[in-house]
This record gives sequence, structure tokens and C-alpha cells, in this order.
Amino acid sequence: MTKQAKGATNRILAESFRELALKQPIEKITIKEITDRAGVIRPTFYNHFQDKYELLEWIVNTDLMEPIEPLLANGMMNEALVLLFTNIEKEKEFYMRASRLEGQNSFESIAQGCVENVMLRIIKKKAKGAHPKYAWLTQELIAEYYAQSMCYVTIQWIQRGMTISPRELAEIYNYMIKRSMEDVLQEV
Repeated sequence: MTKQAKGATNRILAESFRELALKQPIEKITIKEITDRAGVIRPTFYNHFQDKYELLEWIVNTDLMEPIEPLLANGMMNEALVLLFTNIEKEKEFYMRASRLEGQNSFESIAQGCVENVMLRIIKKKAKGAHPKYAWLTQELIAEYYAQSMCYVTIQWIQRGMTISPRELAEIYNYMIKRSMEDVLQEV
């Protein structure tokens, strides 16, 4: 199967999954329902994804992370955040439902893993040949820290109904991330 054909099948399965997620809790969606709606047989699903949570991870990577990675890599943090939040807002109902996933395959852990991978790739490229100031503060730990903060703010925004604009949320995130705790406490 060509890369293009694999991508097309992935998109069909993802769209089927999204449509089903708008009608029922993600935990209750079966692979059979996804494949029936997509018009493919079950083995096709398993040729592409291990389970529906891996499909959700593919959606997060493809729809959210891939578009912002070049912006992040080029230091365009605000633009990346606005694009990320705008893409989430476009699929508001889907992400509101996905954000309710808890437990082993929680949306938070899936999203955080996706963000961590992107952050780590960028950090590794930027830090090539550099020596860390603190040995304990590894590239992996830095990526995890920023992924956690970004996911926390994003999931809170989703679960609170996305009541502010993507641009305003990006401003808020940038405000929080660029200040020390001491600065924030003095400005509150």
C-alpha cells in the first residue's frame, strides 16, 4: 500500500470515528462501528491502527501537531498556539467529548504524548552540540514540562466550553509561560 493510500484510509477511519464520537461516548465506540461507517472491513482498521486510542492519537498528531510543528521550530510560538487552538475550536464538539476520556487511555495522556514528541524533536534540533546547564534537566524533562503545561491549559479551555477566543487563550498561555511564579503572584 502506498503512503498516499494509507493516508487516505487513515483519514476515512478518522472521519468515521469523529462522526461516531459526536453521537456516543468514545469509550463505547467499537471498531466494527468505525469500519462499518467508513465502508471498510475490520482487518483494514487493524492494518492501520492497534485500537481506537491509537486512531485518536493519529488525529491529534495529524490535525493539531503537524500544522504547528514548523511554527514552533521557527520560534513562532504565538502563531503556533493560535493555530492549535483554532483547529481545536473548528472541531469543538469532538474535542469536548474527547477531553472527557479518562484513565489509561485518557485524552490528556494521548495529547501530552503527542506534544512531548514534537517538543523533544524541536529541542533536540536546537540543542545539537550544546551542553546543558544542569545535568538533571534533560531534554526529555523539558519537553515533558512544556507538554504538561500546554495540555493543562488547552484541556481546561476545552472543558470550560472554549468561552474565549484562540487568540486570547494564546495570549494567556504566553503570559503564564513567560513569567516567573513570583511575577504572576505580584501581578494578580
